[in-house]
Amino acid sequence: MKEMDRLMQIVETLRAPGGCPWDAEQDHKSLIPGLLEEAYELAEAIENEDSRAMEEELGDVLLQVVFHSVIAREDGDFSISDVLRVLADKLVYRHPHVFGDAEAADSSEVIANWDLLKNGESSKKDRASIADGIPKSLPALFYALKIQSRAQRLGFDWEDTSGVIEKIREETDELEAALARGDQQMMADEIGDLIFSAVNLARKLGVDPETAVHRVNRRFADRFRQIEDEARKRGISVTEMSMEEKERIWQKAK
Repeated sequence: MKEMDRLMQIVETLRAPGGCPWDAEQDHKSLIPGLLEEAYELAEAIENEDSRAMEEELGDVLLQVVFHSVIAREDGDFSISDVLRVLADKLVYRHPHVFGDAEAADSSEVIANWDLLKNGESSKKDRASIADGIPKSLPALFYALKIQSRAQRLGFDWEDTSGVIEKIREETDELEAALARGDQQMMADEIGDLIFSAVNLARKLGVDPETAVHRVNRRFADRFRQIEDEARKRGISVTEMSMEEKERIWQKAK
């Protein structure tokens, strides 16, 4: 593709002698922060339903793919063509109901077949645990969701949401006991258990916990901004406002 070839040539030029010193110094590990940041910026553009921002952020994510592929080719490991070939082959292999003779009546059957095919791939065969293959660097909520989903597919799951809700109540009681004891480590452990259980409930309800928390973060920021705006109008700081005033503005913002 013409534009893809142009992008590859640009990155190669940036990396070549006489190109950009910063680009030339980068390696796979140094690019990790940028890759994560671009992924989150794309997610935010999607959440905001901002197509122009999506267009730009998708390009930034693609740049990361190209950058890593150029570095890998320089090291004699693989090229962008290898990346595209492996991806295309994987998609065909994991969709036998489209490219083969298998059948899938609905999306749940597609997911079940997908998991069976993934587990049969050479890179997955040596996994001794459901935790194997889940990147430890994932955001904590995302990691919890991934490992819970894998456990569920092996039959380790609550029958319905009532069991999870009861578990949340149990964890809340244990947290209160830790608070009464003043045990800091116990409090941290129980808060972790409570959050893990909340992720489990989100999974059972079909809610992505990472997205849900991002949304509540934005709601909190938007509502608190109104408190700050009111304080500025009065020529005072937020700390000078009474809690009753802050609560009144907060409730109005809701």
